[in-house]
Amino acid sequence: MAGKINIKKISEVTGFSPATVSNALNNKRGVNRDTAAEILRVAKELGYISENRITKIRFVIYKRNGKIIDDTPFFPLLIDGVETECKRLGYEMSISNLDKRDDDYEEQVRWLINDTSSAIIFLGTELMENDIDIYRSSKCPFLIFDCFESSMPFDGVLINNADSARMATEYLIDKGHRKIGYLRGDFRIKAFRSRAVGYARTLNNHGIEVNREYTHTLDTTMEGAYEDMKKVLAKKQELPTAFFADNDVIAIGAMKALQEYGYKVPEDISIIGFDDLPFCEITTPRLTTIRVSKQEMGMVAVRRMDEMIKMPGKSKLKISICTEFVERDSVRMI
Repeated sequence: MAGKINIKKISEVTGFSPATVSNALNNKRGVNRDTAAEILRVAKELGYISENRITKIRFVIYKRNGKIIDDTPFFPLLIDGVETECKRLGYEMSISNLDKRDDDYEEQVRWLINDTSSAIIFLGTELMENDIDIYRSSKCPFLIFDCFESSMPFDGVLINNADSARMATEYLIDKGHRKIGYLRGDFRIKAFRSRAVGYARTLNNHGIEVNREYTHTLDTTMEGAYEDMKKVLAKKQELPTAFFADNDVIAIGAMKALQEYGYKVPEDISIIGFDDLPFCEITTPRLTTIRVSKQEMGMVAVRRMDEMIKMPGKSKLKISICTEFVERDSVRMI
């Protein structure tokens, strides 16, 4: 009988329209929670949704304030990798957005983590430590992406942030730089904090003191970083010979401000970014940066989720994705 069950049949049994049934089963907004719960119950009862066989992977995009997620082409590339691997492994993929600023945020979370018909790959880039607790009771396979705390009871896939920052800082040291500054994003996500550790530790390992005068906190949007860097430059304080930036967006915004103030990059000041976003190739100068294999990260996450679905109860894994250094034109040899 299960094979004959479709949305039309569920609509007949529940009395809700096929469109409402479809929206509820795909967790689209606009469906009353009680209505959605009833549709899900009937779908399971009729065998449309199997309790034992998960066929859908839900990619959940979490926003705390959107300051990282909304201003970068990084995440569409990531999603492309997830979608490609879902198709290859035979999973249906859907995308859900969670915004902590929504009034019904907690209700949305409870609905997602109690839907046992789907597995969740959760984009936790903007997740802070005190945001995690609500997800600990997830009833479905749950993998967290681009964020990790040792207390998390989840599988995770993340960038090797501290080691990547070390690679960038050592490159600057090898180029003869000793006055190396840090352009830090004002929204201190976990990835940025790990990069800060890698930067500072590398300087210390080479006997170079971290000079707080060379650390500047900038907005995480390109326009915001540009405006904040102009305020820094207006103070006419001493600048380092090179900057490591938390990401490419910040690096490019700062570079634009430096150039407007008459500084030449890299002749006067060198800059390294992080992510290798597509526009790094067309900036002037082209930006030296850390390449993150965005599509591959998405594919690795889906492959791990496939293992979690097929072999539940196995040990939790934290998979660290290595990065690649991309040398372009924004750093000079001293």
